[in-house]
Amino acid sequence: MKKITRTILLVVLVFLAYQTYQTWRNVKQVMTYQSLVQEVLAENDTKANEELILAMIYTETKGQKVDVMQSSESATGYINSITDKKESIRQGVQYLSNNLILAEEAQVDVWTAVQAYNYGPAYINYVAENGGENTIEVAKKYSKEVVAPSLGNSSGETYNYFHPISLIHGGKLYVNGGNIYYSRQVQLNLCILKLMNIF
Repeated sequence: MKKITRTILLVVLVFLAYQTYQTWRNVKQVMTYQSLVQEVLAENDTKANEELILAMIYTETKGQKVDVMQSSESATGYINSITDKKESIRQGVQYLSNNLILAEEAQVDVWTAVQAYNYGPAYINYVAENGGENTIEVAKKYSKEVVAPSLGNSSGETYNYFHPISLIHGGKLYVNGGNIYYSRQVQLNLCILKLMNIF
């Protein structure tokens, strides 16, 4: 019995060490965009800040794609249409900045604006009309009743989504329903970047 326990413990420790190493590599990759983010922010009068943008890059692509902020859809309506990293960041910052302005006008929390980066700006008014705060319950309802049906999923079909935050809340997303947990993931990734003494 002790041998089995030791083996399990060893496997868990190896897994955790591997995950920590992978996270460290991802953080290092994202931080290669720090100066580019600083350049873009210097061009804009925005409430967005460097730490938030880097956390969003971590969430979107971990810095491993040309469209580092996955901002093509907000610019052209098509994925991966932006083929320049700086342009991706510029578009992402502009899109988030617009959401932050709308959120302030609607008197909702900042994380609603971040969630709207995934859902689209109409989510901001939805939150304003449903409590004024971005919660998982509100995000889930919007995903099921607005986003998913608008993209063809009117039956509420779901799929498994393996992420620590989602697993705590059932581990499911709606097909074509966006990411219910997007803003929570950005918050977590902001903590990871800070934990690793980046800022």
